Amino acid sequence: MSNDNSDGAAKLRFRFCPDCGARLTSRDLGDDLGVPWCDSCGRPWFPLFPSAIIALVYNDRGEVLLLRQNYISTEFHNLVSGYITPGESAEQCARREILEETGLQVDSLSLQLTSWFAKKNMLMIGFFAHTTDRNLSLSQEVDSAGWHPASEILSLVSTRPGSVSRLLAEKFMEACGSDLHSAYFNS
Repeated sequence: MSNDNSDGAAKLRFRFCPDCGARLTSRDLGDDLGVPWCDSCGRPWFPLFPSAIIALVYNDRGEVLLLRQNYISTEFHNLVSGYITPGESAEQCARREILEETGLQVDSLSLQLTSWFAKKNMLMIGFFAHTTDRNLSLSQEVDSAGWHPASEILSLVSTRPGSVSRLLAEKFMEACGSDLHSAYFNS
């Protein structure tokens, strides 16, 4: 494997077949040009990149859950996030990560966006997650967490270009409109 970032996005490109060990050749497959191909197995090996979820958790009281995770940022609050494991759907991952990091059960999830997070070279899949539970039980990877009025979220999450937390927070506030007791808070 090699890290190829010729198109600006680092990803893992196979040079040898992970199944049989044969050196891969290059084959055009439809519109995809130069795809690594195993002649022995008769299959392509597309470049790999990690996928993760990010979730904005909210409740019926007009509040959003924000985390502090110093290994991610000491300047901004974070949203719940985590890597998707093999065999797991994005929705299953979102529910699992929210439960693991905060102890909260999710009542409903809605897919909101997908975004390439260039800083980590990964695909982020963003959700809004509703819960009626307010009691937090934090994992060791979360330094602190708390419920904040939704109206404060844009002043607390990252303002950096490409921040997926920011994109999801902006989308949430847009969906709420000026009425922060909109349908999102009366699920």
